[in-house]
Amino acid sequence: MAISRADAVATVERSPAAFRVHDRQAWVDVFTQDARIEDPVGSEPHRGRAAISRFYDTFIGPRDITMHRDVDIVAGSTVIRDLELEVVMSGLAMRFPAYLRYNLAAEGDEINIAELYAYWEMPALIGQLLRSGPKAVPVSITLSKGLLTNQGAVGALGFLGGLRGTGPQGKRKVAQFLADARAGNEVAVQRWLGKGACVTSGDDTPLSTSEFLSRMATARPRKLVASGYSVVAGLDREGRRDVLIVDVAAKPFALRRIRYFTDD
Repeated sequence: MAISRADAVATVERSPAAFRVHDRQAWVDVFTQDARIEDPVGSEPHRGRAAISRFYDTFIGPRDITMHRDVDIVAGSTVIRDLELEVVMSGLAMRFPAYLRYNLAAEGDEINIAELYAYWEMPALIGQLLRSGPKAVPVSITLSKGLLTNQGAVGALGFLGGLRGTGPQGKRKVAQFLADARAGNEVAVQRWLGKGACVTSGDDTPLSTSEFLSRMATARPRKLVASGYSVVAGLDREGRRDVLIVDVAAKPFALRRIRYFTDD
């Protein structure tokens, strides 16, 4: 089933529309029965409606969340949202850069979200929280209680898995890779790629090295976010906005998958 750009964006918008008014059922109903949420990328995924309901009770329901959207990129059945998230917890407001990737699927007569991947930096958010001083205490208590009540000890540890990943070092290396690509240095680009690395336009369409370099020649990187073992970069290119998702291997460092998303 082909999904139009308007329908794709409308489906994604059902999520913030529901959590703005704290409508738990409407928010859960945005997702397919067997949907998957990985928030942040690198943490343990939540699969299926029951787990997604517990995710809402832990992370969505108890706080006020505002999406400060920059741009939406629609590529087939995928929507990439470049934004800043503002989260208010126990009176403390925190704002941080993020990218959200929604994979959509038809379910009956509806289009719903089959997969949600949230790319944001948990270590940076924890640092922001700690710098808030005494205001951080009730926030930490509320979050810890919600994690243990709704996710259990195993689920709480799974969430903290979001602290692992490529981190600032990976961001620096990906930034250098992007600089080499913009310079048209094909030899350097090939060195960055791990054995069997896959480069695609969107999720599935193979992208040759020459075509990738052609796109990057006119692209200006902006806002790199490292989440788990992925680094996401916004790109300004010829009056349009693209997004690059780079999955990396840690030891030795190598790029193992590159997905280039551009608006259909």
